[in-house]
Amino acid sequence: MTAAPDGLPPLAALETARLDWRSDASGEAAPHSPAFDDVYFSRHDGRAETEHVFVAGNRLAERFREWREPRPFVVGETGFGTGLNMLCAWACFDAHAPAGARLHLVSTEKFPLGREDLARALAAWPDLAERGEALVAQWPEPVGGVHRLWLDERVTLDLHLGDAAERLALLEGRVDAWFLDGFAPAKNPEMWRPELFKAMAARSRPGATFATFSCAGVVKRGLAAAGFTWHKAPGFGRKREMLCGEIATPPMDERRRHTPWFTPPTALPPRHVAVIGAGIAGASTAAALARRGIAVTLIDRFARADLGSTHLQGALYVKLAADTNRQSRTYLAGFLHSRRWLAWLDPRQELWRASGVLQLARSEKEQARQARFLANHPLPESVVRGLDAEAASAAAGIRIDAPALDYPDAAWVRPMELCVRLAATPGVTFRRGEVVALRQQESGWMLEMATGEPLTADQVVLAGAVETATFAQTASLPLQPVRGQLSQLTLPAGAPRLGRVVCAGGYVPPAADGVLNFGATFGPGDTDTGEREADHRANLKELERGLPHFVAALRDAGADLAPEKLTALVGVRAASPDKTPYCGPVPDADAWREEYAVLAKDATRIPETPGGHHAGLWVSAAHGSRGMASAPLCAELLASRICDEPLPLEQPLVDHLHPGRRVIRDLIRGN
Repeated sequence: MTAAPDGLPPLAALETARLDWRSDASGEAAPHSPAFDDVYFSRHDGRAETEHVFVAGNRLAERFREWREPRPFVVGETGFGTGLNMLCAWACFDAHAPAGARLHLVSTEKFPLGREDLARALAAWPDLAERGEALVAQWPEPVGGVHRLWLDERVTLDLHLGDAAERLALLEGRVDAWFLDGFAPAKNPEMWRPELFKAMAARSRPGATFATFSCAGVVKRGLAAAGFTWHKAPGFGRKREMLCGEIATPPMDERRRHTPWFTPPTALPPRHVAVIGAGIAGASTAAALARRGIAVTLIDRFARADLGSTHLQGALYVKLAADTNRQSRTYLAGFLHSRRWLAWLDPRQELWRASGVLQLARSEKEQARQARFLANHPLPESVVRGLDAEAASAAAGIRIDAPALDYPDAAWVRPMELCVRLAATPGVTFRRGEVVALRQQESGWMLEMATGEPLTADQVVLAGAVETATFAQTASLPLQPVRGQLSQLTLPAGAPRLGRVVCAGGYVPPAADGVLNFGATFGPGDTDTGEREADHRANLKELERGLPHFVAALRDAGADLAPEKLTALVGVRAASPDKTPYCGPVPDADAWREEYAVLAKDATRIPETPGGHHAGLWVSAAHGSRGMASAPLCAELLASRICDEPLPLEQPLVDHLHPGRRVIRDLIRGN
């Protein structure tokens, strides 16, 4: 497969599996792949084979029973198929693991099933029905990348959609037990190649085990060459033998040779984490940590009760670049993650609405850009599609004079109320106050409050706006304040309704609680939070430019659009110079400048020294106006890193978010 310009696999819709249903030995219809001329499982004994080969072959019942680590036990799999293997591992975990244990499942799949085929396949096992329903409910769109699913409070599944060897090479995380599955080597030789076994070895923990149904020579040779030892064991049914084994000492991760500064820090699992900032970045991080059993103190200058007192609506959507780049990949992953996360967190849609979003192309330049985007990114139409003006009008429920990109699964969100919900997660304690200094101690961190009283924590997450860079440890983090004013109009009875969030120079979601939000202004470097009538005029002008027929209908319905009649919500966000959030460990910037000074003379002379970080200090900031599409994914990224779990993003994208990236960039450019 040819890599995209950013070095990652092409960003496109994956081909979904084509199934036919053939009667097996029991006379029941079982899923069969005509492309590989092989069955996914036999309804007669498919589950028994899974439990014999993969569950028993990796001694999971025994290992789950004895698991006492604070991190989750990680099972990796090649070939998700119908998910039967993963559901059986989950059932075994529930039957044998102690109450405090957690399970993390990682599986690759190049040809994912459609949702209906998946549900039909899993219907063969009634006692797995509840687990299957949790899987089907969160089943992602067939887009290459990492898709995180929360199967229950203790079990997480990361689906890595794409070629198994490629996906595992991009995995940031390590595995305790491998299910080496997939269609047989004779049927699917492309999967069972040396690169797969090498990637498995590099992503294994010391002593990681594997089990596979195949005893083919290519499998034995590939495993041995990668560093695994193997032995034959009794197979299942008519298969006389299978393979089991382990890897005692996995190879070093060679990926860090070219980017040693991004080497992740090691730290003991925390019992208590302080999160500074209770906006969407901080609140989602606090909730993610608390779900993992960590005590969290969430600190903000504003009272929690004040957060849900407005009619503010935020749009969950992304404006992707016409040409593939890592920023667009990160935001698309975040968008898909947030949409799935909202449905899991709030299935009744009390805090959000799956309204869809239209991104208008009002100029010839924007129309050409959107056309190039669609040509370069053949994504599923359920994710994004192009609409002409007539189709856009039908989707919005109001006449629109421009073509548009339509994100049918996008949404609008009540961000303040969402933050309140997240702050109420069991294990999170909200504390009103301002932190003015951070001091590292032998046992963690001391937070100096403005009131003078100290607060201690094992680790700290900085998740505020521009104040994130006011601490000594983050002073080198470039953050720009951006003022925005949103205008609000109370609608009269009979006012027209929008069926989509509409974005152009600004955005306007469907009205909520009788209030129409529209705007917002964009004021880089401006920190004034006072209401401005000039900004209301600017928002009205932008609304009329984008939706003139909607504005005319508002006036016909009796809406008073005089600027002085509008109310305002004013906020100051933080943005980074490259418009990508900062998410990860806080670097020791002074040490980096000294240790990597040679890059200023010759960027090819890369020292071997791993990057130093302020141990136990993390940041999630600079989410700007697209925080709903980035902050929840960054919260999972931080929580996973802190808790030593596989990460929900590919390694290059994790590095793309690293807060130290600007230090290296400036060194190389001589700044």
